Amino acid sequence: TFIYYLVIFYSIINPAKDLSKASYAIQKGLASMDRVDKILKAESNINDPEDPKPIALTESICYRDVWFKYQHEWVLKGIDLTIPKGHTVALVGQSGSGKSTLVDLLPRFYDVDKGSITIDGTDVRDATLYDLRSLMGNVNQEAILFNDTFFNNISFGVEGATLEQVQEAARIANAHDFIMASEDGYDTNIGDRGGKLSGGQRQRIGIARALTLNPSLIILDEPVSALDVSVQSQVLNLLLELQEERKLSYLFIAHDLAVVKHISDRVAVMYLGKIVEMSDAETIYQSPKHAYTKALLDAIPEPDPARANKHQPLPGDVPSPINPPLGSAFGHRIQHPSYPETVGADLTPVEIEPGHWVAPDPCALEPEDWNRIRQR
Repeated sequence: TFIYYLVIFYSIINPAKDLSKASYAIQKGLASMDRVDKILKAESNINDPEDPKPIALTESICYRDVWFKYQHEWVLKGIDLTIPKGHTVALVGQSGSGKSTLVDLLPRFYDVDKGSITIDGTDVRDATLYDLRSLMGNVNQEAILFNDTFFNNISFGVEGATLEQVQEAARIANAHDFIMASEDGYDTNIGDRGGKLSGGQRQRIGIARALTLNPSLIILDEPVSALDVSVQSQVLNLLLELQEERKLSYLFIAHDLAVVKHISDRVAVMYLGKIVEMSDAETIYQSPKHAYTKALLDAIPEPDPARANKHQPLPGDVPSPINPPLGSAFGHRIQHPSYPETVGADLTPVEIEPGHWVAPDPCALEPEDWNRIRQR
């Protein structure tokens, strides 16, 4: 009897353990479901207008005196920026300067606190979210891919997408060939986060997804920073070809200034929530005026000693975007003659040359540039 009891005991011990584990997994799943349910049921304060207007991008996108804050401190301060149709505007600056926030205001992930953002003269708040976001595609530093097929990943967000639409987008993004070379073509599973693909392939899938929307504008947030140099050039050349063929507008965020110079028509340098200098890429690189722009250019590796000595690094620590200093952020970093205190001064960029805008901060400009601004 005792032996029989032991046999029965050892027979039921593993099922009992499995039952215990299953009970724990169910409780864990229910807790996760509650958290997901809260997100799905959360109410958004970004709503469609009662009388929406049609919206389309045929001329330009304009930020006009845009101010924004998440809680108490201003994150963006008096932003003025124009993105013409078919052009690339690059945003550069240190982390925390407000680049991503500025971009997030365009599809109305948040609404501006002051000022306005217009597309061909129509305020983005006057259009439906569907119409507004249908104008835009998005390519991030790391493509957000799912443990699903090529087809479902490319068509994500496009209701009723056909195989022909997906294939066309993939061909334009130079992704069709490697997709067809896979085991099941467009029905091949790409693994969790696209783990079965290379970095360049993942970015091409991300670009193909953006193109299925047939957008007028593509927002590019560090799209090549995680790729090696050879793949970077392939993706950048692809973006330039797409722009030429489809007259796309690009809003490009990058830290690599060599990449910015290659792809952008205009460059806006952001610092502590403001645009401190803006011009065409050639002027920014050859004739920077603001001290922060010069500091950024000094960070570019330069093998030519003559060019490397063209700009001098700024002394002192870079001011923190979280706890910005009073007055001029560059007052303690540049050895200029003493200037009046700039606390509360209007640092809205002014045009010192045709198409070249600079924030009039006397402690961030050379004396001759500051005198030119004062004379205006």
